[in-house]
Amino acid sequence: MISSTSNPRVKNIVSLQKKGKERRQQGLFVIEGKKLFEEILRDAKEALCDVYVTEAYLEADSQRKMLAGVSYETVSDNVMKTMAETMEPQGILATVRIPRYDKKALLAKEDAVWIALEDLRDPGNLGTVLRTAEAAGVTGVLLSAASVDMYNPKVVRSTMGAIFRVPHFYAEDFLEELKDMKRCGATLYAAHLAGTQYYDEPEYAGRSVILIGNEANGLSEEASKMADCLVKIPMEGKAESLNAAVATSLFVYEAYRKRRNRA
Repeated sequence: MISSTSNPRVKNIVSLQKKGKERRQQGLFVIEGKKLFEEILRDAKEALCDVYVTEAYLEADSQRKMLAGVSYETVSDNVMKTMAETMEPQGILATVRIPRYDKKALLAKEDAVWIALEDLRDPGNLGTVLRTAEAAGVTGVLLSAASVDMYNPKVVRSTMGAIFRVPHFYAEDFLEELKDMKRCGATLYAAHLAGTQYYDEPEYAGRSVILIGNEANGLSEEASKMADCLVKIPMEGKAESLNAAVATSLFVYEAYRKRRNRA
């Protein structure tokens, strides 16, 4: 059992939880809690690395059985509290390899629908976007380099496991990635207050990319100019815009509805 918070492995977990640079360098991130552990066992067990549990966690038969065939290290309650980001840890925590995807193969899909996020900063918004992307059958999510870290503990928790199932990529050059998508035959729809169409008017046929901008500033002028169509959401009252995750949900579900109707 690991009982000292000075243990190098404990210190490394703390570093992975707090520093995006460490996560990128090691190619690892941290998951906490029974729900996410169940999700990774089901969908991405090959990415699982080190597992840590408390003795109290092992007292429940169902939880102990869940660990059958999995190597793990027991830690004291105090150590678990030190490693965890949540206020009340559930007694299980693990490191996971950051996934890699074949972007070219995904872009080649004829009816692909992508979400492209420019400088999205809120962890909760990104988590909601990923969950919605999975539910609406989105092919992949592209993020600008300045967007919030997908492997930030708050983002990981808020994805509710979708992080293991929705392909996602960070772009070193966001605009260049958008150009690549256009070269692959994708149509770019930008969520924009100056939109000339409402979000339910386009057909979203063929390869489609839905561009969503920063929560406070929207899309940059450069990204907006690359769009094939500026699209807006009708609103009553004095509201000027919607939450980025809510806006994304409207767009991707409309694209999903149109594809279902064509099927």
